Amino acid sequence: MDQSGITAVTPKSPWGSVAPVPPACSLADVMSEQLAKQLEEENSHFPTLTDPGADLLLSDEVSETTSDLMLAQMLQMQFDREFDDQLRREEKKFNGDSKVSISFENYRMVHPYEDSDSSEDEVDWQDTRHDPYRAEKPQTTPRRGFTGKGKNITTKHDEVTCGRKNTARMDNFAPEVHVGDGLGMDLKLSNQVFNSLKQHCYSEQRRSARLHDKKEHSTAEQAVDPRTRLLMYKMVNAGVLENINGCISTGKESVVFHANGGSLEEQPVPDEVVLKVFKTTLNEFKNRDRYIKDDYRFIDRFSKLNPRKIIRLWAEKEMHNLSRMKKAEIPCPEVVLLKKHILVMSFIGEDHVPAPKLKDVTLSSEDMKSAFYQALHLMQQLYQECNLVHADLSEYNMLWHKGKVWLIDVSQSIEPTHPHALEFLFRDCRNVSTFFQKRGVMEAMSAYELFNAVSGLNIPIGEEDEAEFMAEIVALEKRNEDHVQRRGKKSFPVASRDGDPPLIPDADD
Repeated sequence: MDQSGITAVTPKSPWGSVAPVPPACSLADVMSEQLAKQLEEENSHFPTLTDPGADLLLSDEVSETTSDLMLAQMLQMQFDREFDDQLRREEKKFNGDSKVSISFENYRMVHPYEDSDSSEDEVDWQDTRHDPYRAEKPQTTPRRGFTGKGKNITTKHDEVTCGRKNTARMDNFAPEVHVGDGLGMDLKLSNQVFNSLKQHCYSEQRRSARLHDKKEHSTAEQAVDPRTRLLMYKMVNAGVLENINGCISTGKESVVFHANGGSLEEQPVPDEVVLKVFKTTLNEFKNRDRYIKDDYRFIDRFSKLNPRKIIRLWAEKEMHNLSRMKKAEIPCPEVVLLKKHILVMSFIGEDHVPAPKLKDVTLSSEDMKSAFYQALHLMQQLYQECNLVHADLSEYNMLWHKGKVWLIDVSQSIEPTHPHALEFLFRDCRNVSTFFQKRGVMEAMSAYELFNAVSGLNIPIGEEDEAEFMAEIVALEKRNEDHVQRRGKKSFPVASRDGDPPLIPDADD
């Protein structure tokens, strides 16, 4: 109550009763040892307010953190655990769903006393550096090449040491080589056995690589690559062929299959046809370029094509040559269809049996004499009417069917304007003359007479010296080449001259 008699009322705090302000104390009292002990006793009752395990946890932590070394190890363990978790996430992100995974196990922090109950922390033993099933490495001999002394000396050539070392070295073989699990058996392989196994593995790897490459990229004997097989399937699906029966002939440049014909809108398809599949590898016929690069019908296109497309040009060349021969009524296969490097032609034979080659057939003397005169007439027709030189004519490329000689395999045939046409013609004459003379045909001409009869050049024969005869042929070719060069390259009308069969456009090129 003040002097005026009015009693002063202290306003009540809306926040409840205000705690009394602690009394002020000096700095010396704060720093005193007695005050420190009092505060420690007051704080000792604080853990009772928490859960019952708090005092145990606190006591354990206090006991473990009393040493700076233990505290550092705990912090390092926590850091390593976080590092391993991050590394595991990076590994999972890097591998994704791939069947082949990359392990980052060598970069993890491994602690032998750390025991994790999580299945994610468990790593397959195959990904760890400590493989319990890994075979121990054989004991290597020192640099001096031997161990022991006296009678107990053991050199690096010891049979047991070498055998164990060879067994361990089998792990270096290719993955597809199954060497088995010989752990704990103390196997010992001799040098001879190990070297044989090593050479066998190396040979199998090379053979497998060659076989895979051949299947994927080339047409081998009695087999076709996937691209060619797809073309053949398309012909069957389009109705051009009813079915493909099998391989009937193989050569250095092609594989021939027999098939049953179907139907085409432009022209009828024979009941029996053959598919001549030109091999897509140049290895077996390396000199085929000389037959086409100097042919004036294709010289402009040849320089612009890669080796694989040259094979298609080779098939197109045979198609044009057969069309010329058919126009001159020369017995030969009739072209039905050309699709890339597959040429479909009529079948020469009956009931799936191909006509025999002239070298395989047995004829009477009269029939053999008739065959010779037919071959002579065919060569003259080919040179004079078709303006072609067969360039590979022999008893292997002439068939005997229904009492007549049929010509096949004209993909390499060239025009007389080719720089080497006369040389190829003389080679054909030599092959034909030699064959019929061996078969006892008395009327068979010599190679020189046959050459003059076909070409009409009437080169002097003399004493039948082949070197002089060939020199005269080369001189004629040189003069012919100079004449062609002065007149310019000869053009080759494709559509108007030959009456070519229909072409299917290469839509998938």
